[in-house]
Amino acid sequence: MTKVMEITVSVTTAGLVWRPFDVAHDYPALVELMNVCNEADGIESIETLDGITNSINHMTGFNPATDMLVVQAVDQIIGYGRTWNWVNDVGECIYGIHGNVHPAWRGKGLGRAILSWQEQRAREIATPHSTSEPRFLQAFVHNIDKQYATLHLLEHAGYTTIRYGFMMVRENLDDIPDLPLPHGLEVRPVRPEHLRCIWDALNEAFRDHWGHRESTEADYERFVNEYDQQLHLWQVAWDTETNEVAGMVLNEITAYENECFHEKRGWTDPICVRRAWRRRGLARALIMRSLRVLREQGMTEAALGVDAQNPNKAMHLYERCGYRPVIKSYTMRKEQRIGE
Repeated sequence: MTKVMEITVSVTTAGLVWRPFDVAHDYPALVELMNVCNEADGIESIETLDGITNSINHMTGFNPATDMLVVQAVDQIIGYGRTWNWVNDVGECIYGIHGNVHPAWRGKGLGRAILSWQEQRAREIATPHSTSEPRFLQAFVHNIDKQYATLHLLEHAGYTTIRYGFMMVRENLDDIPDLPLPHGLEVRPVRPEHLRCIWDALNEAFRDHWGHRESTEADYERFVNEYDQQLHLWQVAWDTETNEVAGMVLNEITAYENECFHEKRGWTDPICVRRAWRRRGLARALIMRSLRVLREQGMTEAALGVDAQNPNKAMHLYERCGYRPVIKSYTMRKEQRIGE
């Protein structure tokens, strides 16, 4: 039994240190652990020090000094867990749960102990919050075919699947039709001064999506720091009469991931069209433009993520554009009286 941030955790493995995340020293070890876990869990994603630092530093409803736990064996971090909170557009209070354990240390009860800590920390965070709104603990399983132990852990703890999605891949960049943009729209080169308009349009377009919450200034700062290097790949359509952003595909090529996985893959993600410009073929036209841009950059395939239950039938659109689902993910929730 070890006391961590005034929360008691229990685990069968002795000799481990349970402590708060150290923002001054722990980022490199955390990135290393996350990449080892991604490889074991079949997640084709390489985390970077800059990326993780940017994400954590700009996360809303989260304080890494109090809301994140690491488990250390000698001089190696072998597990971590964090929880953060937000209120979505329908007024639900959500307490996010995310964590992982080094593959060599799995099956020893660490995952259960970390989850217990996360839930207890969530209850503490929720104590001053309103008790009149629905409140849920929420977790995400990226690859249900590989992360079956995580799925079992969450199900055993009372979480149920409420949403599913896919990573989709277009396995070649052949036969890309040249689709015209709808009348009155044009794609313009993206400049840094456009970023605020693009971000505001992205936030507005995703208000129709399940679980959306209004963006914060911290979200915008994270967005700027994530995407400001590949503006030349983006396909952003503007209304020539109103000078408003109508829709976009914010393409990205992650060279270090392609090198690691021996791929030539580009990401056509996120994709969105604002309400006033929907049902006119804009999304499909922008996707086809994006595929040609990726091909011109030497890519041979394209990928994206999709909520399979998207109300605008996004998955059907992507299948028509030549993508197919390859990895299935779950969003899981547990309703709980937190903080009462």
